Amino acid sequence: MAKEIERKFLVSGEPWRAASPGASYRQGYLSSHPERSVRVRSDGKKAKLTIKGLTRGATRDEFEYDLPLADAEAMLDQLCERPLIEKTRYLVPYGGRTWEIDVFQGDNLGLVVAEVELASEGEPLALPPWVAREVSDDPRYFNANLVKSPFKTWRE
Repeated sequence: MAKEIERKFLVSGEPWRAASPGASYRQGYLSSHPERSVRVRSDGKKAKLTIKGLTRGATRDEFEYDLPLADAEAMLDQLCERPLIEKTRYLVPYGGRTWEIDVFQGDNLGLVVAEVELASEGEPLALPPWVAREVSDDPRYFNANLVKSPFKTWRE
């Protein structure tokens, strides 16, 4: 069974931007139940269907499959919950790892989050200088929850 072990952080500053050109994504959820989510994601060239289980700590079951681009676009346009997640993803190397930095647009404009995948939850992790507060345990930052409660509606 496939597992995803991921930590998530807010990002401070922009020195990481020069490391990657970024890729634009549209993603939507066919199901965003807390115990399971079914996501469609497209970058306009390729698409994936991803099924994720309940998060326990920083770990959850994850299954990912290629989708025909036309099918994904139809699902995003006609079937997915609203609003869609719109973001630009930057792949930034640091400390022997590839960090994924998502700069959100649309209803989540202003949110910038860095994620890094690990082999185990206890694995040591060197944090880049542009990483701020860890939000791995805060479900508000899960993409599936950003559909139900977009960043623009938060009051902090």
